[in-house]
Amino acid sequence: MKRIIILFILISSFSFSQKAKQQLYKNFDKRLLHFGFMLGVNSSDFNVYQKVNAYQQYGILSISNDAQPGGQLGILTTIKLGTPTIRFRFIPTLSFQERVLNYTSIDTFNFPKGVGQQRINSTNLDFPMMLQFRTRRYNNFTAYSLIGVQYSMDLQSQEDASQNFYDPFIKIKRNDWQGQIGAGIEFFAPYFKFGMELKYSQGFKSSFIQDFTTVANPIDRLYNRGWCFSIIFEG
Repeated sequence: MKRIIILFILISSFSFSQKAKQQLYKNFDKRLLHFGFMLGVNSSDFNVYQKVNAYQQYGILSISNDAQPGGQLGILTTIKLGTPTIRFRFIPTLSFQERVLNYTSIDTFNFPKGVGQQRINSTNLDFPMMLQFRTRRYNNFTAYSLIGVQYSMDLQSQEDASQNFYDPFIKIKRNDWQGQIGAGIEFFAPYFKFGMELKYSQGFKSSFIQDFTTVANPIDRLYNRGWCFSIIFEG
């Protein structure tokens, strides 16, 4: 993800250095509605808060968090809000995510070799609702920032599943609300607009379900978070 961020900055710098040339797709900003699609990759993990007495009570030295790669596909709708520089964006998205929790413990019975691992997979229906603030068009290039909220429904959630106390798993709530910020750049072609976007999401509330298993006991809260890099085609 760091390499993607560096590439994103380099492309933006190069685009601003363009010489003046003929504008393409001049009628784009005159239309109220636009539609398109999005392809993206993501990196998802948690903000992890373990209980203050996790060591004394459960023998847990630490719980670390590994971000994992995923992918997503979305359908785009944007609405011009009076001026071409402010738009409302709605992108219903199907996303695939995985997060990993690593337990470092002195309890070798529950966590062999002192280290255990929990993998949490999610298939989400995401409904981000964003305000887009664009710069004025320069040749065939614009840049923009984003701010908004996202509702997510985890289709793979085991919130209501029966727990296996011999091989326990982490339960995550099916529904979540997240705040989002981001930025992007856009390039105009003769009949469509191509964009690249980088976005960060942060859950408002803990999505963790405490069901008092070996893997759940040391945890106090888990908040969903993640980065997404998207390629967007809009007509």
